Amino acid sequence: MNNFCVSENGNNFTLISGTSKYLVVIAGPTAVGKTKMAIELARYYNTEILSADSRQFYRELNIGTAKPSATELAAAPHHFINSKSIGELYGAGHFEKDALAKLDNLFETHSLVILVGGSGLYINALLHGVDEYEEVPAPLREKINAEFELRGLEWLQNELKIKDPDYFKEVDIQNPQRMIRALEVCVHTGKPFSSFRKNEKKERPFTPIGIFLNTRREALYEKINLRVDEMMDNGLLEETRKCLPHRQFNALKTVGYKELFDYLDGKYTLKEAVEKIKQHTRNYAKRQITWFKNSLELEEFEPDATEKIKAYIDIILTHG
Repeated sequence: MNNFCVSENGNNFTLISGTSKYLVVIAGPTAVGKTKMAIELARYYNTEILSADSRQFYRELNIGTAKPSATELAAAPHHFINSKSIGELYGAGHFEKDALAKLDNLFETHSLVILVGGSGLYINALLHGVDEYEEVPAPLREKINAEFELRGLEWLQNELKIKDPDYFKEVDIQNPQRMIRALEVCVHTGKPFSSFRKNEKKERPFTPIGIFLNTRREALYEKINLRVDEMMDNGLLEETRKCLPHRQFNALKTVGYKELFDYLDGKYTLKEAVEKIKQHTRNYAKRQITWFKNSLELEEFEPDATEKIKAYIDIILTHG
């Protein structure tokens, strides 16, 4: 059992631990309210936030990634926001290494740190580790990316299905970045990507406390539709135009930008593109919910259940 004392810090409270360290994981579908909850908890526990959003790393992508505002970033210390450029390859393995190093530093002065995001693979990498794969030569990666640009998503899906039918059954086949990563390993090694996956959980120097924010499907979809409208009002089309010369980068092969690239190519009207963004974002949220429920140990709460979440965390901290 761990001993904690609670010291008053203005209107908040700081939990002081003897030896144990805790990582509060705030996961959930897009637009559910994870950022708001993370900031409220960070202020309450007088701690800092690590972002596990695979698109908010990139400095050039702001509106389309629903990045925290300047006011939100100032409300609590954030890490891994605006830390990369869209031309940099940055995957779950990189994040695992960088986030563990950051936690080592933060745990010197904090007993509890917040991790927030909707990118399940990145959260899982930090909690449990990722399998090691052979490094793929850059020319091969570039060749497969170029082939994908030329032939499209259906070609990519078919290639992966042929070379690794087992992984094809579980991967998100609407996510080209993930499929390209698997395919390049298959081509480079001559072996299925799935054969390298050991799924061995690594020991971590902290105890995770999993929080899953979720709500009624209709309410979530309404939030998603409203967010997309706000993004358009805030200049998402202009942001996408600026990114047009870099559309080949994996960071831009994501919902919001892909559909507006298609609009700029003349494939859709602007109204059709916006509706596609809403539809694809709703589809993505549905996949996120399924993944989190099936893959991680998380306690489910409504996104406005702040006091219940604090009480849940405090019980774990008090009783170890």
